[in-house]
Amino acid sequence: MKLLTFSTLLFFSLIILNSSSTTQAHNITRILANHPDFSTYNHYLSVTHLADEINRRRTITVLAINNAGMQSLLDKHLSISTLKNVLSLHILVDYFGAIKLHHITNGTTLVSSVFQATGAAAGTAGYVNVTNLKGGKVGFGAEDNDGSLHSFYVKSIDEVSYDISVLQISQPLSSADAEAPTSAPSAINVISIMSKQGCKAFADLLRASKALPTFEENIDGGLTVFCPTDSAVNDFIPKYKNLTDAKKVSLLLYHGIPVYESLQMLKSTNGVVNTLATEGANKYDFTVQNNGEDVKLQTKVVTASIVGTLIDQDPFVAYKINKVLLPRELFKVSELAPAESPKPSKKKSNKKGKVDSSADAPADGPGANDEADNQKAADDNNGAKDGVTLMIMFFTFSIWFLVL
Repeated sequence: MKLLTFSTLLFFSLIILNSSSTTQAHNITRILANHPDFSTYNHYLSVTHLADEINRRRTITVLAINNAGMQSLLDKHLSISTLKNVLSLHILVDYFGAIKLHHITNGTTLVSSVFQATGAAAGTAGYVNVTNLKGGKVGFGAEDNDGSLHSFYVKSIDEVSYDISVLQISQPLSSADAEAPTSAPSAINVISIMSKQGCKAFADLLRASKALPTFEENIDGGLTVFCPTDSAVNDFIPKYKNLTDAKKVSLLLYHGIPVYESLQMLKSTNGVVNTLATEGANKYDFTVQNNGEDVKLQTKVVTASIVGTLIDQDPFVAYKINKVLLPRELFKVSELAPAESPKPSKKKSNKKGKVDSSADAPADGPGANDEADNQKAADDNNGAKDGVTLMIMFFTFSIWFLVL
């Protein structure tokens, strides 16, 4: 009996340890990539940037439509903006796995969708009626369509309990409000907006660069720009002039990300983001780190803070930052001092007594300290895991001895 008790405790301890080290964020694009019959739906989740919305949320249900169902929707020739509204109606901000679908309280419920959560839906539009019918059948219908259940549950594609559920439904949900023509975003003059609000120096660099078309092409699909202040750019100009034309373009593209991120979204999300400069093996990413109302952008070379908003007009938003973002692909990590005050680095002297300052020169590749930083992070991570392991073992044996 005592041996059985100990074995049971050890079993559950291992489960806790395993779950603490394997939790990962979901990725709807990767989930659907394993199901070719949903390739069209997967494609338009990316085009409308709804994939990013799904990935950043927790406790969510995606009502997926197969290629045949998507074709019936595409035959309506909706604009991308309108199609985004329709597809956002198929993303429920609650978790419904296959089991929960058949155990709905009172047999029916109204669930809010991303379409409703954006504020674009009027009245009850944006709510989805989910009803457990007789014979194990489950129906879905847009509430602004009189709650008519014209689409039905087919199968579960993938589920991670209480995190994300991807379910196939028989056909797209019909909603007059979601399918109403949506005007395209008004023409936005990026250069003009920057020039008038304290970012003229950066705007002048962008105007004279081949990077400008990339910014303009991404506005309609979603774009977030981080624009350094005039004083920050003016201080950086000497280094900028030493870059090749190709590297100048990469540096400017590094200040934009190809998705709309409101300030509230940035404040609720920590993690690595790709930029307009990201391509293939060239990562050109940085980390968004928020602390309450403060949002910082960390590149490993420099840390910049958002100090203001130039414009926020979905799908385009531009922020003012207090420093030029320096990617580690172009500058050494040790080139600028970190925020804290570390001990001064020792510089080698040659026989003539001259100080070797080569460590301060720009580099073509990643910084020399990257490998050390990565190793330290790995060591810290392993140390944390070891700590969890010791705590669980201590807890297990303590209970075991009490049982004995």
